[in-house]
Amino acid sequence: MSARLNVNIDHVATIREARKTIEPSIVAAAVLCEQAGADGITVHLRGDRRHIQDRDIELLRDVVTTYLNVEMTSSDEMVAIAVRTAPDAVSLVPENPNEVTTDGGLNVAANFDSVQSAIDKLRRAGIFVSIFLDPVAEQIDAANRAGAQQVELCTAEYAELTLGSRAAHGDGAKRAAAEVERIRRSATHALDLGLKVAAGHGLTYRNVGALASIPEITEFNIGHNIIARSVFAGLENAVREMISAIRQGS
Repeated sequence: MSARLNVNIDHVATIREARKTIEPSIVAAAVLCEQAGADGITVHLRGDRRHIQDRDIELLRDVVTTYLNVEMTSSDEMVAIAVRTAPDAVSLVPENPNEVTTDGGLNVAANFDSVQSAIDKLRRAGIFVSIFLDPVAEQIDAANRAGAQQVELCTAEYAELTLGSRAAHGDGAKRAAAEVERIRRSATHALDLGLKVAAGHGLTYRNVGALASIPEITEFNIGHNIIARSVFAGLENAVREMISAIRQGS
């Protein structure tokens, strides 16, 4: 069985917010993704509200019929929003206001108390909790101790090694293969602890196959590449193409 695909539609909101207008509709995007076969919708509610807004979460909760996953920090503000809107899942992520996108995984070990407190509140509200972290055993162990139900392994380093000419020069291919193996070992370790395993960050139609072949990974969260492809192919076609890429790799 191939892994689930949650489509991150943040950048539909990025286009909307560029003009502070009402289109393109985040709700229409979610519906099209579901119609194309996506297993869920992912959005990131950032502190600076650069794309997704609070109202979007409320609207999506009413519309999404598959699975709504909201990425957020473990702050009291964000946890309160999650408890009020009740998405199916919350993915705890790090956040730096100066970053273009999330730079890497959450350092659970260094922020254990705040993460554990957030997880406790979310789980008591009946929300499934995942943590986005680097494929490092120490962080996976900390996530497990904190009460997470899933870890999402950050694939940024692997994605960087597979971009364009970087994959074809020097030892790029060898380093990418080593990173796949690191992700594989981390996924196995997480599963052994009883955690579910997801993966995401920078994944594309070209590089997702190698990770889709890892059976322990049961969910992918992919956004930018799908939205970029949709400019030329349409959103439904772009989602279907990514589902096909995942299935071919599994």
